[in-house]
Amino acid sequence: MSDGAYSKMAEAIRQDRTPNLFALHYDAGTWSVRNLVLVPRFTYTLSVIRCRKALSPNAERHGWVGCSIVLGEIPPEAKIPVIVDGNVRPQAEIRSQFQKLLKLGQRSVEARGWTLAVLNLVHSLGKREFSLQEVYEFEDELARLHPANRNVKPKIRQQLQELRNMGLLEFLRPGQYRLAGGEPLM
Repeated sequence: MSDGAYSKMAEAIRQDRTPNLFALHYDAGTWSVRNLVLVPRFTYTLSVIRCRKALSPNAERHGWVGCSIVLGEIPPEAKIPVIVDGNVRPQAEIRSQFQKLLKLGQRSVEARGWTLAVLNLVHSLGKREFSLQEVYEFEDELARLHPANRNVKPKIRQQLQELRNMGLLEFLRPGQYRLAGGEPLM
């Protein structure tokens, strides 16, 4: 999804000033809303923003660099359906899903970046139950995303605990976890 200037969006994320994002899908023939999804402002991070090519020297705003928000890299739990196939979901369900995520908004931008990155990696496994060892397989990827952290494995364990405390993961037994609820796998 195309957005505005990359530098402004990156600055807004770093300063925790991003807006909530609503993605709307409508039926052009009937002008009726088919799907509406809320992505809370605190659930997208620098890792989901992609820098686009600068406008060519012949363009009116030559050198301007836009960005895209890669919605596919935002965890499914952070995409709250409000309208599905033309039907408005019950307010209680929408608010409950939002409340689960609200703890993320109370964390620093850096801390929530870690939490969301680990949650995305869990989803990339493509299964509901998984092991700590499987998440450790992403150690190098997480180290690239967060180069200042020298203790990636302990950070992974901490983030799994945070996700459990938020109700997004369930702890089954030492080293074994399950995605909570009926959220779709990516």
